[in-house]
Amino acid sequence: MAEMLIDAQFMKSPMPVLRAARALRGMAAGDKLRVLATDPEALGDFRDFCQTSGHALVAASETRGVFSFTIRCQVEATL
Repeated sequence: MAEMLIDAQFMKSPMPVLRAARALRGMAAGDKLRVLATDPEALGDFRDFCQTSGHALVAASETRGVFSFTIRCQVEATL
């Protein structure tokens, strides 16, 4: 299982989620994606995205204004 990191700090909503969605399309089921963001709206955006896309939001935290989201890919990529 692979793990990827996207630094989306200082990007406004919905850019962090759009970057995550693009990355997840190329990942295998079970792979993890960690996204760093500073936009406070990102928390709701990632919860909604994971609920509608079928991916699992396994962790969300905030430290000094930087949000960290860990998403487990639940959908096998189709090429």
